[in-house]
Amino acid sequence: MRSTADHSNQNFSISDPILEQRQRKAALWKSLFRLSTLIGIIALTILILSIINQAFGLVAIQDKVDRTTLSTQPIESLSQKEMIRLIEKNLSKNRVRTLDRDIPLVERSHKDLYTLIEREVIQVKIVDSYPLFKSVITPQRFKDRVLLDFPKAKIQFKLWLNLSFLTHTMSNIPEQAGIRTAILGSLLVILIALFVSFPLGVSAAIYLEEYSTQDTWLSRLIQTNIDNLAGVPSIIYGILGLAIFVRAFDPITSGKVFGVEGANGRTILSAGMTMALLVLPILITNAQEAIRAVPSSLRQASYGLGATQWQTIWHHVLPSALPGILTGTILAISRALGETAPLIIVGAATYITKDPSGIFSNFTTIPIQIYNWTTRPQTEFRNIAAAAILVLLVMLLSLNAVAIIWRNRLNKNR
Repeated sequence: MRSTADHSNQNFSISDPILEQRQRKAALWKSLFRLSTLIGIIALTILILSIINQAFGLVAIQDKVDRTTLSTQPIESLSQKEMIRLIEKNLSKNRVRTLDRDIPLVERSHKDLYTLIEREVIQVKIVDSYPLFKSVITPQRFKDRVLLDFPKAKIQFKLWLNLSFLTHTMSNIPEQAGIRTAILGSLLVILIALFVSFPLGVSAAIYLEEYSTQDTWLSRLIQTNIDNLAGVPSIIYGILGLAIFVRAFDPITSGKVFGVEGANGRTILSAGMTMALLVLPILITNAQEAIRAVPSSLRQASYGLGATQWQTIWHHVLPSALPGILTGTILAISRALGETAPLIIVGAATYITKDPSGIFSNFTTIPIQIYNWTTRPQTEFRNIAAAAILVLLVMLLSLNAVAIIWRNRLNKNR
């Protein structure tokens, strides 16, 4: 008995250094995983803080036209009729007709008329800006610089991301520029891409997982192509969309077949179809994984009760796979929402002030607008580009939040 116990203790003592070595390796890999996660969090934090730093801060504002020469009393205290007369007196007739065509001056509110006077007549301009963190830490340095360079300027805290930024269209003046047209264009492009890619992607996934069960050369070829297409650079899809939707199907995508005149194939419809091609392989792959995760016992139980294959798919497989399908769809659409290269090739405008009136309109999107603003030399355009990035991030987070809420509700109802 003693020899057996001594032998087992000897084996334990021999294996103890090996166990310690394995534990050290495990601790090392655990530390590396923690470090990589920490680096990712730090990088994301720096990115968000740098964007916020540009989107807010102190600015120096100066009037191009002295407002005291326009009226003997403060302009904000003028009546609506007096403001309209002031606008008509100081602007050209063509400019007044343009403003009146957009929204008649007599129908504008007192606040809108005052804003119009500041923008068009007084021409309030931001002559210098200061980032958020420096505005909080060293505001006096900015005040001294402005006092030296622009002694007549006023200093105030500027929220570049505000209501007017969301409701105004593009402008060559940073403080008057807005992102309304880009938001509408992005939403229309994404809606078209969703309506086209979702039924096609889910249908293809159902066929590949439920009907094409035999491992044939054709099914392997299709699956290989789908997997490879998911990794194709997005600019290739832009070239494909240019060749097919913009040029080959120009009568349809331009709306000429439907009586729309003056348009070409570089429309929202072409952009949406191109984005649908871009996300279709990703959506098919995600839908396949979600359908594949449904237990086969669920199908067998349905067949055992006499249900057909289609009834089994419609009433049991799809409801169980729908949460995963929706998550994959939102992730695919989120990628399309941030794409720039395919839309530039298809024909997205870098400068457009007219809102899209339908699927046959010219368009721009938020990423295109951000690209346009970041190429400008003025610091103020980089400020509104940062504000546009925040809008894009909010839209992406909102899509992901909708997907999570919808998925949780579907899981509760199962």
